[in-house]
Amino acid sequence: MIRIKLDVMMAQRKMSLNRLSELVDITPANLSVLKNEKGKAIRFSTLDALCKVLECQPGDLIEYIED
Repeated sequence: MIRIKLDVMMAQRKMSLNRLSELVDITPANLSVLKNEKGKAIRFSTLDALCKVLECQPGDLIEYIED
């Protein structure tokens, strides 16, 4: 299972969903889907923008958990 740890990174950076949405130019609704781990996929361009704004690596946002 792939887990998106966006909520953890946002908390560490003390960044709200709305502020992150503005900075990465993604709607709050779409960002919320990722944050709540309801998404089925993520574009590399979205991952790139998130890493840039949150100053992190892709591995900080994505985790593999064995079933």
